[in-house]
Amino acid sequence: MPGELVAFLGLAVLVIVTPGPDTALTIRNTLLGGRRAGIATALGVVTGQAVWAVTTSAGVVALLLASEPAFAAVRLAGAAYLVFLGVQTLLAALRPGRWRDSAATLGPQPSLAPAVAVRQGLVSNLGNPKMAAFFPSLLPQFAPAGEPAFLPLLLLGLLFCAMTFVWLTAYAVVVARAGDFLRRAGIRRAIEGVTGAVLVALGLRLAAEQR
Repeated sequence: MPGELVAFLGLAVLVIVTPGPDTALTIRNTLLGGRRAGIATALGVVTGQAVWAVTTSAGVVALLLASEPAFAAVRLAGAAYLVFLGVQTLLAALRPGRWRDSAATLGPQPSLAPAVAVRQGLVSNLGNPKMAAFFPSLLPQFAPAGEPAFLPLLLLGLLFCAMTFVWLTAYAVVVARAGDFLRRAGIRRAIEGVTGAVLVALGLRLAAEQR
């Protein structure tokens, strides 16, 4: 078991630190609402992951994977949500009056409530069919042989969730601490524009992917 756990941790780290929709959304929401919104986004993301972990352990995800229409519906819904958030971010970055107002102030201008950030992180993660494919393909490889499957799979899944929360929270803290620099109108506008474009691109790629 210790060797299997070390192998799981190593693979989990590689997966978690690879930038994706969750990372882009956490950065976006930290820019909009500060550290609290960024951490709230991370909480929403890992709540979604916990749902995938529980349903994988119970065998429910296998039913989703076996149904092509259901899997496609999840994929397209997730893609549409990412595109929606990306376009929203791009439009905000292009709104000139907002940047004049923020440039004239010294403090942060939070415009995203933590509750909204939690919901966005949750919906984004639940709408990512890669999570549906990832958990059942990864977790069983590291579950101890000869034991009931549910509890070991669930514990591994929750461990993955905890690691993800730590990583995304670190992103939120770093972005928030760079607040004075990032709140400069031109810099923040550029970062939000890039983040919005990334979210749109990720959504379009997800929509175009085939299993």
